[in-house]
Amino acid sequence: MQGAQAVQPIIDKFVQYILNPALMVLFSFGLLIFVFGLVEFLYNLSKGADTRAGRDHMLWGLAGMFIMVSVFGIIRLLSDTFNFGVPSPGQTYQPNMSTMNSFTGSSFIK
Repeated sequence: MQGAQAVQPIIDKFVQYILNPALMVLFSFGLLIFVFGLVEFLYNLSKGADTRAGRDHMLWGLAGMFIMVSVFGIIRLLSDTFNFGVPSPGQTYQPNMSTMNSFTGSSFIK
């Protein structure tokens, strides 16, 4: 069990500083593609032009966002199943700190 405790901070840092930001960037890219497709669709619709490209961009943007939400869910499921305690994208990792005040020697929690 000691090996799992040694690996835990590494997994937490990897997820917090690499995986979660990368997934957020990819999710944002999917949202950007969706909005671009929506604008393209509405612009071509008002001109009476072919709206297929805008529709395709909207569908690919939705597919990308769905995949990113699914990845977040899979990471959360694995974290809860194996009790990793990996923080969600909106949370920050709070390591277990000592409750002793180093200046007075008293405890913060009474």
